[in-house]
Formats: sequence, C-alpha cells, structure tokens
Amino acid sequence: MNNPGLFQARWNLGGWALCNLLAIGLLCFWLWPTGQMLCVVFDEWLFHLLNDPLATSSAWLHVWAVASLRPFDAVVGVILLALLIRGDWVFKAMQVRQAFFGFFSILLLLLFIRMLFSKLAAQMGWQHSSPSMMISGAIQMSDYFPGLEKTWELKDRSSQSFPGDHASVLLIWGMFMSVFAKRIGQVLVIWGLALLFMMPRLVAGAHWGQDDYIGGVLLALLALGWGYYTPFAAKVSGVLLRVTAPIFGVFGKLPVLGRLSVMRTFS
Repeated sequence: MNNPGLFQARWNLGGWALCNLLAIGLLCFWLWPTGQMLCVVFDEWLFHLLNDPLATSSAWLHVWAVASLRPFDAVVGVILLALLIRGDWVFKAMQVRQAFFGFFSILLLLLFIRMLFSKLAAQMGWQHSSPSMMISGAIQMSDYFPGLEKTWELKDRSSQSFPGDHASVLLIWGMFMSVFAKRIGQVLVIWGLALLFMMPRLVAGAHWGQDDYIGGVLLALLALGWGYYTPFAAKVSGVLLRVTAPIFGVFGKLPVLGRLSVMRTFS
C-alpha cells in the first residue's frame, strides 16, 4: 500500500515553533494582570449578550437547551466526522482513511496534553468556576428544564471550567481541516461550524469566553504543533493503516459500507 504522504516524516521546525510560541504567548497574555482584566471585561459583556436573552426569548432558550445536552455532542461528532471522511472535499477519496487516522492520533495527543495542562492549572491556581455560577443574575437553563439536566446531562455550569475541553476538540478539528483546505469556501464552512458548535457552552454559561479563546486555542495549538508538525501523525497513522488494513478489506466488500471513501485503499 503506497502512502501518499499527507503527513510529514520529518520535523517542520518553523510550524512547530510557531504553534508553541503562539500558545505560550496566549498563556502569558492571560496571566498578565492587564490581559486578564481585558479578558474578564470582554467575557462579562459576551456572557450577558448571549445569556440574558434566555429569560425573554423562548426560541433562544429551547434551541440552546437542546444544543447543550450531552447527546447533541454526539450529533456534532457525527457531522465533523462526516466532513472529515467525505471524499474529494478537503481530502481526496484515496487519502480519507489516512486523514482520519492522522486526525485521530492528534486528537489522542490533545487529550494527553489537556490532562497535563489541567494538572498544571490546578497546581498553579488557574482554575475557576463558570460564569453561570459567579455572575449575579445569570440565567441557568437547568432551572427551566430540571428533567433534562437529570436525564440528558444538560451542561450549564462547572466548578472547573478552564480550559474549555469541548472547544479544544472543535478547534483542533478546525485547525487540522484548515491545514489541508484548498478553497476559501471550505475554510468558511469549517470555522463556521466550529464556532457555531462552541456556542452552546457560552450561551449556557458553562464556560467563560477565555476558557475557549485562551485555554481551548492554547491546547489545540500545542496538539497541532506536536502532532502535525512533527513525525507523530505520520508514524501513528502509518501504523494504524497497516494494522487495520485487513479489517477495512473485509468491510469494504459490504454493499453499503464499501461505497464509503474511507473504505478505499491507496492506489
């Protein structure tokens, strides 16, 4: 099986350094007292802009209540996966399986980085509660839908909201897809969806804006830098391609599954 080389087998020091320096710069800005003050002022304005209408608009309340449920995260995951493995959109049909495994490897790296960063944040006292728990007069959707909170895990508050792990996954997907996007229309769709799906936690008050545009972006940049701009994604995706080849060979013969781009082998 020939590997068309979506991922580089050598270090790209320029891209790696840029991702890490941007991540460090974001953290330094956030820790700088003036930077933190600017973040808080902006986040309070953003929170009231998004959260206050929940008390006056039934449509706004119900739409974002549904979007804040745990099962909706699965719907989002299916949409993002469908775009990732859609042949001849961002990736050629023959590259889809390698792209999937490359993204999967970077996503695993993101989870590892988040675990380490969360431990650091706890040790350094960077952790904080969500705005719905700290801002007076905040509208909590769980007060309107107590049944949904118990049954479907409606997410509208957290005692440890930094960094935004939900946002970091959306952001790494957006960054990963943008690296390979060839048209401006693709980039607009990618980031339109990523930002849209970040909204539910912000509207509900489960996260401050800085949890996403500082913490989430920081984690995604580190994962992209260490995953894509090093041999990591190339090596892991290569191993997964070889190991899973027999499985895809079997499922690829099935009537419906065999038509999917991800089932195709490299020419």
